[in-house]
This record gives sequence, structure tokens and C-alpha cells, in this order.
Amino acid sequence: MVHDLEVVHAYCCGIDVHKRIMSACVLTPTGKEQKHFSTMTEDILELAAWLKSHQVPVAAMESTGPYWKSVYNILEEEGFQIVVVNPEHIKSFQRQKTDKKDAAWIASLLRLGLLKPSFIPSRRERDLRDLSRYRTSLVQERTRHIQRVQKILEGANIKIASLLSDVNGLSGRMMLQAIVEGRLTPEEMASLGSGGLKNTSQEYTKALTGRIRGTQQWLLAQQLSHIDRLTEEIAQLDAKLEEESKPIPTFEESLQLLDTIPGIGRQSAMSILIEIGLDMSRFPTAKHLAAWGGLAPGNHESAGKRKAEKSRQGNKYLKAVLVQAAHSLHRKKDCHLREQYQRIQVRRGGKRAMVAVAHSLLRIIYYILVRKEPYKERGAHYVTEKNKHFRLQRHIRELAKLGLVIPKEMVDQQLAVSS
Repeated sequence: MVHDLEVVHAYCCGIDVHKRIMSACVLTPTGKEQKHFSTMTEDILELAAWLKSHQVPVAAMESTGPYWKSVYNILEEEGFQIVVVNPEHIKSFQRQKTDKKDAAWIASLLRLGLLKPSFIPSRRERDLRDLSRYRTSLVQERTRHIQRVQKILEGANIKIASLLSDVNGLSGRMMLQAIVEGRLTPEEMASLGSGGLKNTSQEYTKALTGRIRGTQQWLLAQQLSHIDRLTEEIAQLDAKLEEESKPIPTFEESLQLLDTIPGIGRQSAMSILIEIGLDMSRFPTAKHLAAWGGLAPGNHESAGKRKAEKSRQGNKYLKAVLVQAAHSLHRKKDCHLREQYQRIQVRRGGKRAMVAVAHSLLRIIYYILVRKEPYKERGAHYVTEKNKHFRLQRHIRELAKLGLVIPKEMVDQQLAVSS
């Protein structure tokens, strides 16, 4: 029974936060008191004063959307210990649903020490997160504008997107600018590309021959202007991130260590470090970090049988960076992670293989940050060599089933060589 458990926090508060209002419930040895507050700054400060009047040092709340952040920031400044809890953990306990009862239930669970706090980074790390995540949104917005450019070109029957891997690259931008200005023929535009183009000028001439209208030229000019502005803002954010991260001890060293991992560049490494932080003691093992990042396989076991289950929810920004890094390993030669992707893709498909490689990347990052050692490549044949002994035994058994008898001396010799 819950009532038989030991009291951990004699003075505590549970807060049910919404967009405009929040309900707070204070539990003390003398009883219970509840009160409603607005989520405006003055009202949050009034909540802090109310908690201090009841001598409450610790409060708990659910991590519902972005609404908990303003309450957390102000109460943190006022010196309170704040426990932010995953709503799924609280839902596992049966309870009735109203705002007052939610607040009282959170306070009761906190009082008995039944709430598992979520990982909340420091204020400086949260500021860096805001910058990094805003940069991610700008990169995504720029990608959408580039896709709109491709859509306009398709409408004008201009097919350079099928010849250029990046229409926003150097050659592509020169051709697009010529299309906007309408001053060159397709043959002249085909000669604008840089020397690294793979296709012939005749193929580019054919791809640039279309039916561009004035409206499409105007729309194309607007899209290119948006792309340039977003590129400039992203560059400013990169400079700001570099400036804000310099004072953090060991940040640059950790950045260089992660940069040694295949598929992870400096910008990806910075995004990863900002999301997970530098202190790996927050996560007991690499598996805990993978679960927090949403890259651990789901658990669904019944009657001793494990069934397929989606990976659990986690930090979507971290997961996106790692999956993108895993995707970039497609053409990496003599790479253990690429071999892992190819091996899993055959059985489970490309998407699951990418998530599996992203999971491996995150575990590698954990051990690199713990041991302070750079990445060491194992080679594409690492798993094959590691399992050579067991594969040889399996093939010998299969040959025996087909009636082919192999002398025992030869079997022992081959097993000794492989082990």
C-alpha cells in the first residue's frame, strides 16, 4: 500500500501546469492546502512566496510541452529544488483526473519519493540548446525553400535537379540566377557550371531548355532571396554558438574527440554535446543514454517471447542528428558502422538499420566522453572475424547433415586457427 511507504519529503508541493493557469498543492505534516495561480511572471513569484511561507523546499511538475519551462526557471532562481517528471511515469499510477487532484497526486508521489526526475541541464546548457535548436529549425526551413525551388523548376520543365546533387550549390546557383535574369540561352547557361560537373554541356543544355514564365521567375527570385537570408542567419548562429561554448571547460576537447567518429562533423558534434552535456555521470550506463535519446529498442515480451516494438520516445533533436550521421555512412569505405548498416538492412530494412547505427553511434559517444579517448576504427570485417569460429562450426554441422564427413583432425585444426 502507498500509505505504508516512508515519507521522503515532509514539506513538498505538486504543480499541475497549463498554458494560462496552474494548480498547486502543498503537503506538510499539518495537512494539505491547494491554490490556483496564473502562469504570468508576477503570479509565479507569488507561488514562490506562498511555497516559502509553508517552508516547502521541493516541488514537482510534469514536463508538459513548453509550459513547465517558465515556472521551472523562476522557481529555480528562487532557490527551490524542482523535480520535472515524465508524464508517462505519473500515468502509470491510477488516479482520477482533475487539475486539483492532479496537483495533489503529484505532491503525494513526491512526498513518498515515487517520482523519477528527468534530466534537466543547467541554465547555460539550456541557453545553448535554444540556440542550437533554433539553428536546426532554420536549416529545416532552408531545406523547404530549396525544395520549393525544385518544384518551381519542375513546373517550368527545367530538369537541372536531376543532374545536380545540390541545386543550391555553386554551379546550381549560377544557373538559377541566369534563369531569374532571363539573359542567357540554355547553351550559355550550361557553360556556367564549375569544372567538377559530371555531365556534359549538351546534357545541361537539354535540361535547361524549358518554358519559364515571368511569374515563375519572380517566385524563383523570392525563394533564392529567402535561402540567402537563412544561410546568413545560420552563419550568425554558428558564430554565436562558438562564442558561447568557448568558456565551457573541456568543451573544445570533447568536440575534437567526437569529430573523430565517422559520419559526425564539427557542427553535428556540437549539436550532440549541447543536447547530452559533458557530464556522463548523469547516465549510469550507455544503455541509459540510448534510452533517454529515444534510440533504445522497445520492450514487448510476453510468455517468454520478444515481439517487435517501436523505439521509445526521447530527445528528438539528438535522434535526428544521429540518424542523419548514420545516413551519411552509406559510402564510407572500410567502416565497421557501414558494415553494420548493410548487415541489418538485409534483414530489417533501411530505416531500422539507420536507427540501429544511430544507437551504436550514441553508445560510442558515451564511451568516448567517459574515457576521453578518440574513436578507433575496427574495420569493415570486424564482426565477420569476431564470429568466424561460430560460423565455421555452423557450416561444419550443415555439411554433416548433407552427408559430407570431414575428418576430426581437420575440423580441430580449422577451429584452432579461427579461435
